[in-house]
Amino acid sequence: MLPTGGYTYDREVLARLPAAGVEVSHLALPAGYPDPSPDDITHTAELVAATPPGAVLLIDGLAYGAMPAALIERFDRPIVALVHHPLCLEAGLRPSRVEALRTLEIAALARASLVVATSPMTARTLTADFDVPPERITVAEPGTDPAARARGSTSERIALLAVGSVVPRKAYDVLVRALEIDVGARAADWHLSIVGALDRSPATLAELREQIARAGLGASIELLGAKSRANLDALYDQTDIFVLSSHYEGYGMVLAEALARGLPIVTTTGGAAAETVPDSAALKVPPGDPRALQQALRRVMDDVSLRRELADAAWAAGQSLPRWSDTADTIANVIKEARG
Repeated sequence: MLPTGGYTYDREVLARLPAAGVEVSHLALPAGYPDPSPDDITHTAELVAATPPGAVLLIDGLAYGAMPAALIERFDRPIVALVHHPLCLEAGLRPSRVEALRTLEIAALARASLVVATSPMTARTLTADFDVPPERITVAEPGTDPAARARGSTSERIALLAVGSVVPRKAYDVLVRALEIDVGARAADWHLSIVGALDRSPATLAELREQIARAGLGASIELLGAKSRANLDALYDQTDIFVLSSHYEGYGMVLAEALARGLPIVTTTGGAAAETVPDSAALKVPPGDPRALQQALRRVMDDVSLRRELADAAWAAGQSLPRWSDTADTIANVIKEARG
C-alpha cells in the first residue's frame, strides 16, 4: 500500500477489524486503478470470484469508484464502499475525465449495499452529488494516534511543515507562490519541509521544482519525499507551524495529526479541511488563493501570542480525536450489517 492518507486509513482499519469481530483477508487489486486496463478488470473479476461465498467485500473507493458497472454486477457478494473523497474531485483532471469518473462513481455507489465515508462532509457530498441515500452512509472518521506535544524548532528560522503527496490536489504551487510573495516583502525567516511521495505525479513534481528554483527558494524549501513514521514524528516535533494548501480534502488526516501534537495550523477550507480543524486552532483561507495564504502565514509567524493561542486550542482539540479502534469498530458494524 502507498504511503498516503487513504492507504494509511486502510492499513490501520484492516489491522484492527479482527479485534472488532470481523475476519479479514487483504485482496490486492491491480495497480492500474483508478485507470484500470481491460486486463485489470478481468483480473479483478477473477480475484473477487475466488473469495469465500458470503464474504462481504469492503472496497476502497480509490478503486471502486472507477470500476465499470458491468464488473460490479458480477460480484455476487455484499459490497461496502469506502469513500475517502470522490475520484472526480481530484484536482488537475480534464473536464472529460471528471465527467467520466463522476458517471462511473454514481453507478458504482448505486450498486453498493452500504457506504462508509471518512467525514461528514464527504457523506453530504455523496448524497447531494452522487445520489447516495443518507441512510446507506455511515461516517467513520480516521483515527489519530496519541502523540506528545510538539516542542518546536530550535532554529531562529520558523519551521513550517506540509505533509502530503506531491499531486495537483495538494496545491503546493499555491503554497510556494504564497511564500514567494512573502519573500518579496521581507527577508525569509522561515524554512518549509514538504513530506510526501514524489512519484505520484512526475509532471507536478517537475513543475514544483522548477517553480521553487525560479523563485529563488531552493535554500528555504525542501522536498523530503515520503518518510517513515518515526522520521515524520520527529519532524512534527520540530515544527512551529503546520500548513495545508490543498484544493480539497476528504478529511485531512495530517490536520488531525497536527492537532494531536498541538501545532498552530494554517489551512485552506477545501473540502472537509474546514471542519476537521476547529476555528480556534487555525487560520483558514480559501483554496487557490496565494495572497490570502501568505497573509495568514505571516500573521502566525509574526505574532507569538497568536501562535501560542492556536497551539493551545489545537492541543485541546487533539485530545478528543477518535482513535483507530473507534474507526475499526464503526466499520465492523457496517460490515456485519451488510452481511445481514
